Parts: sequence; structure tokens; C-alpha cells
Amino acid sequence: MSQPRAIVAGATYLLTRRALRRHLLFRPDAAITQLITYALAVSARRYGVRLHALCAMSTHLHIVVTDVEGVLPRFLQLFHRLVALGTKVLRTWEGPVWGHEATSVVRLLTRTAVVEKISYSLANPVEAGLVRRAKEWPGAKVLVNEIGRGELRARRPDVYFASGNPAWPEDAAIAISLPPAVADDDADAFRREVAAELERKEAEAHAAMHRTGRGFLGPERACAVSPDARATSFEAPRGLNPTFAVGRGHADARRTAVAAVRAFRAAYRAYREALQRWRAGLRSAVFPAETWWMRVFHGVAVNDDPLVS
Repeated sequence: MSQPRAIVAGATYLLTRRALRRHLLFRPDAAITQLITYALAVSARRYGVRLHALCAMSTHLHIVVTDVEGVLPRFLQLFHRLVALGTKVLRTWEGPVWGHEATSVVRLLTRTAVVEKISYSLANPVEAGLVRRAKEWPGAKVLVNEIGRGELRARRPDVYFASGNPAWPEDAAIAISLPPAVADDDADAFRREVAAELERKEAEAHAAMHRTGRGFLGPERACAVSPDARATSFEAPRGLNPTFAVGRGHADARRTAVAAVRAFRAAYRAYREALQRWRAGLRSAVFPAETWWMRVFHGVAVNDDPLVS
């Protein structure tokens, strides 16, 4: 069984998922950019998810979203399925598209965390030594000045999505929304915060490249790599798998979040006990308030609103 995660309506997340064995399957050509943008737009529209940031790297995707209705697993299931099936056709790829690790889902609990994770996502191509500035990345992405006033739009790809099916409109668009914690009259200040943090990360990446004597690959060469190839740069094994972020300078928020995680895990013990009874045939087993997957897909009884996948 996969580890549980909290599903909270209205929560904002950084979502990350990697391609199988760091293959460059999402090389930023026009076709894959169209596919990712279209799949994201139709999936978000179906499940009421709001987009704040996106950076589609050649080996992985970073997305910052707000799950308005508390249906994140369904959104991820559809979006990842559409991207995988479309990629298999575009790349004539056999076998899995996504890596075996579960999607990284990090809940962003403060404005600072949202600023840091959006800038982190957008700075990825610079930190990877691919382009000198985040805005130069040729793949699917959000620009800082688009947050709260722009949109991503794509025509239906020629592969996989059948014309005439109302689920796949000819054109699909998704607004690039402000995060819930940012009011409209505060939008300019928020964008300045993200831009400043992004500039700081770009400067750090430039300094690191200078120390090692390396040069940036450049957008044209990034688009020319073979999608069958694998990234060869060193990548440290993943350590901790965080479930939340509070950002710098939020010690009190961190303590509150840790307490919430502990309470969540205590509830999960009750969940496992209820699941054991349910699997033994006791369909009257009552699951804790945080149950989500079993309630949605198997109709089990729960104590309160859904929170756990």
C-alpha cells in the first residue's frame, strides 16, 4: 500500500513527477509542449484545479496548483494518464513513461512557501545548466508576469485525442491564477516577490556554473537532444520526501504543521484498522474522518469530511 497523504479542499501544492529513469521524454519541442499544456488545461477544468506555475523539464514536471474541491488524486490520475498516452505516441515509446516513484505532493502552507516553490520551479532550467534565464526555457512554462493575469492555451494534439469527443475540445485554456492567499490588490507585490526570489536563484546558478567552468546548453540544443537518451548529470538519491513546506522564517508554522502531520498519522492507524476489518468482509467498518480513496471508490462510511488518499 502506498503512503497516505492529506487531501484538503483549497490547499495549494507543489507537484513533481519524473519520467522513467531520467529519460528525456519531455524534450521541449512544440509537440510535447502542446500535449502537456492541453492535458493540463482539460484535466484542471474537469476537476476545478487552479494553476499558479508550471515548468516542464525534459525529465520531469513541476506544477504549483490549488485543489479547490479536494479531488487532487483524480486530477493527477487524469493528467498523468493523458501525458503518458500522448507521449507514447509522440515518441513511439514502449513501456512506462513515468518513473516508479509516486508523485511528490508538497503542501504549501504560507505565502513564503508559495513564493519559494514557484521560483524554484521556474528556475529549474537555469539550475540544470540548460538556459541562462528562466524565461528562455522553450518548454511549457509560466512566466512570472503571467501569474494572476495570463493563461496557457493549446489546440487539441493530433495524437491520441479523438476529434468529435466533447471531452477533448478543439482548443483548451487554463488561467494562471493568483494563489488563494494573494488578493487582487496585492498581485503586483506578489509577482515582485517571486521575481526577486527567481533572480536570486538564477544568480546562484550562474555562480555555480562559473565555479565549475561549465557553460549553459542553450534553448536550441535543449530542443535537439534525443528523447530516447537519459540525463547523465549527477543526481543525489532522494532523501526525505516532504509533505509540506512553510518557507524561511516560519518556525511557528512549521511546529503547527508537524503537529498536524502527527495527528494525521495517528488517524492513519485507525484507517489501517478499519481497512483490515473491511477486507475481512465487514462492510460496516467506519473509517476515520481523513479517508478519501476508500470513500470515493468503494463507498465506505466515514466519520466526517474526506482528507486522506
